[in-house]
Amino acid sequence: MARRTHLRNAPITEAVVELRISPRGPLPRTDIGQLSSLPREHAERYPRSLPVHTAKFGFSVQEGQPTVAQPQDLGVYAYRFESADGKQIVLFRSDGFSFSRLKPYTEWTNVLSEALELWDVYREKMKPESVTRIAVRYINNLSIQLPIDNFRDYLNAPPPLPKSAPQFVSGFLTRVMVHEPSQDLNATITQAMERGTEANTVNVILDIDAYKLGRFDPESEELGVVLGQLRELKNTIFFGSITEKTARLFE
Repeated sequence: MARRTHLRNAPITEAVVELRISPRGPLPRTDIGQLSSLPREHAERYPRSLPVHTAKFGFSVQEGQPTVAQPQDLGVYAYRFESADGKQIVLFRSDGFSFSRLKPYTEWTNVLSEALELWDVYREKMKPESVTRIAVRYINNLSIQLPIDNFRDYLNAPPPLPKSAPQFVSGFLTRVMVHEPSQDLNATITQAMERGTEANTVNVILDIDAYKLGRFDPESEELGVVLGQLRELKNTIFFGSITEKTARLFE
């Protein structure tokens, strides 16, 4: 386990705050246009916008040959807004809201305040009955130099490898779901290894999705409190997943 400390070069590639909702009534596709714009003061910070469509695909097998049906456009289900530099992304969906901060990461207080400010805009438009899922998700990319003699030098829970198997690992994917009972919090922890973008490196993706389910008042300050609890759980998992040697790579 690594010491909990501020990492100046944090390996965060994306930080997400997400709130899923239960609407007061069915939202017809024709009415989702109410989510298509931001107030002027916000639109200046997020000048790029575009609709997000969903589509239906299908296929069949006739005389032993697969036939793919033409995709059917099911219409707009969300609107996406981007900052001028593309580092901040807001998604207004028919079933929820999300705010993403891409690399380089700033700090939690900035992410939280921006997310809650934009949530207020979304909430005023949708007037949801309740919030059903509150989530904080952090995707980290740990770039590690080769050769690696033992993944336990970098990860506290690398995938187990049978002694009888070849000992040269070319990739892995693990997914674990955990529950923290004292605050009724949950998290999905995903670890994956892929080829690095630079020579003689591999990328280990550490994806932590911390969330809480329930029925929350959309206007309550409890939302911010729970988001803080989830961020704390995320940090506990992150520093518990890496070794001190790994942490030093990003100081």
